[in-house]
Amino acid sequence: MAGRHTPFLRDHLAGPPHLGRDRCDDRQPLAPTGRAVTVLPDASWRHRPGLDRLAAALGADDGAARFVGGAVRDTLLGLEVADIDIATSHAPTEVIARLEDARIKAIPTGLAHGTITAIVDGAPVEVTTLRRDVTTDGRHAVVAYTDDWREDAARRDFTMNALYADPATGEIFDYFGGLDDLDARHVRFIGDPLQRIAEDHLRILRFFRFHARFGAEIDAAGLSACTARANDLMALSRERIASEVLKLLVTTGAVTVVRLMVEHGIFRAVLPEIDAAGADRLGALAERERAADVAPDPIRRLAAVIPGADAESVGARLKLSNADRKRLIAATAGPGSEGPRALAYRAGPVGATDRLLLSGADIAPIRDWSPPALPINGGALVARGLRKGPDVAAMLRRIETQWIAEDFPDAARLSAIADAWVVEALA
Repeated sequence: MAGRHTPFLRDHLAGPPHLGRDRCDDRQPLAPTGRAVTVLPDASWRHRPGLDRLAAALGADDGAARFVGGAVRDTLLGLEVADIDIATSHAPTEVIARLEDARIKAIPTGLAHGTITAIVDGAPVEVTTLRRDVTTDGRHAVVAYTDDWREDAARRDFTMNALYADPATGEIFDYFGGLDDLDARHVRFIGDPLQRIAEDHLRILRFFRFHARFGAEIDAAGLSACTARANDLMALSRERIASEVLKLLVTTGAVTVVRLMVEHGIFRAVLPEIDAAGADRLGALAERERAADVAPDPIRRLAAVIPGADAESVGARLKLSNADRKRLIAATAGPGSEGPRALAYRAGPVGATDRLLLSGADIAPIRDWSPPALPINGGALVARGLRKGPDVAAMLRRIETQWIAEDFPDAARLSAIADAWVVEALA
């Protein structure tokens, strides 16, 4: 790779140029570029209780199992690891048998695609047999199992996601220059980008999401392929599109990448509501979130990139949950004429934060403030002489309205408010 390694990766380069062979397939060179061996840095997830036992059960000592994907990538970048994935040369039936022999719970969560979920110390670890694609239609793949690690790597999306690591030694296995690309923050498709996209159209959105999270300069070939095949997104389920878009919107590079996607017509086929004005609104929201030290939120950011009038139709099209649809619609309604605390009382802290940030209003009045419950009930009004019936509920609403308007005064003031309303009603 031209250029220098980042300090984090450079510090973990060790040993002479690797001249060995893949331990499970002698035909494949371990490091095609001839670069030095890179060792996976130590990380807390590698010491998860039971993980060594799982690796041993899968024959990691014999080269039959390796960590793969996000856990390897994120550890090399010094990031927290959320999910652990293991690739193995064993067939799924053999994986299940080995886990049962080791008294490790095995759940056949994706048996058609060779995936078994192992429960280790109460947490899931996905174990997937090495695979090659037989047929693909852009949405689903029919796979065949293989014992060829390079063949398994070749079917993955990006070079930085096709890195494997020996569970014991941490030695990295890199078949397509993923280490160099990771070093350069270069999100690059493995092989022909058009072919990778034809296999799974979701990779269009994943390309932009990964670039928004990790990328420096965008890969020109990948951008060209995604632009050319953007209409392929129409073949995907709306749930898959929603999942990727919502993940993209909370990445650090979301604003720049959404603008890029708008410029290249990526959203046009499936979310035409997202335009340059929406990208600008997202940028303004991101600045307000940073200034207020509020974490990015996917539904709030979706509300920023679409026009408010389209919130209901977009929520339905993306098949969001009922709760998320309601929140999306409410977020675009604006803060209204009430003060921030009154808004938080009626809409809840999350709803109020959405509407205040999206409108550019100050959220300081509701920071670290929890809306109180109305400290009076119908029984207290009856005790004051009000007759039971619908008048009690109506009176409570009047008292509540004044209590909110006076910015939630204490119990003594509320009692005086109630007395005054009851006296007037009984007069």
